[in-house]
Amino acid sequence: MQNSFDMTTLVFLALAVFVAWKLRSVLGQKTGSEQPPADPFTRREAPPARPDQAERKRDNVIRLPGAANDSGAQETVPAAERWKGIAPADSPVIAGIEGIIRQEPGFDPREFIGGAKAAYETIVTAFARGDRKMLKGLLAKEVYEGFEQAITEREKLGQKAETSFVSIDKAEIVGVEVKGKTGQVTLNFVSQLISVVRDAQGQVVDGSAEAVSEVSDIWTFSRQLGSRDPNWLLVATEAAA
Repeated sequence: MQNSFDMTTLVFLALAVFVAWKLRSVLGQKTGSEQPPADPFTRREAPPARPDQAERKRDNVIRLPGAANDSGAQETVPAAERWKGIAPADSPVIAGIEGIIRQEPGFDPREFIGGAKAAYETIVTAFARGDRKMLKGLLAKEVYEGFEQAITEREKLGQKAETSFVSIDKAEIVGVEVKGKTGQVTLNFVSQLISVVRDAQGQVVDGSAEAVSEVSDIWTFSRQLGSRDPNWLLVATEAAA
């Protein structure tokens, strides 16, 4: 009986060794460098941004196309055809546009006009709201100081301004100048606005809450060509004659 028990035990031990050897050959053995099993429901953090991505995130809210890192070069075609409809072929405006493109091949005046219209509307409405933070990112220092002073005076009087756009009927490039690395683009805007200023009691002291007025402005935007900063800043404003 003892021999039978010993024989049975040996058989089971042999089987256990065989099974362990097979499992090891199939699954391998731990080395201490294994990764823990992945949890499909665990939130995965995004990889850290590259320096070039971080740079783009610092852009202002309104970006006027034409930065040095804009992709794509203009085709080698005569300026008269390339920018037909922007200005007369032999005008200083076209010559100025070509001067910008020589330093920044990605500059497209048609895209610039679209961005300038967005900037124009944003700046006008931000001024009415007294949004200094928005204005500071879009205006050159001297222009911002003038806007900020007007907002401060309005606040001292307890007045509030309201401005809404009905339409922007025209946004036309009327001047382009390149001096060294500095580019300036001047546009004439014609818009339809509803604008009103109320006192602390809500009474209208200027403008109208219902009447639509036509407003014509000449604004100049500037930036350092070739700079990594893609933003054009408003450097001058005047009412059109």
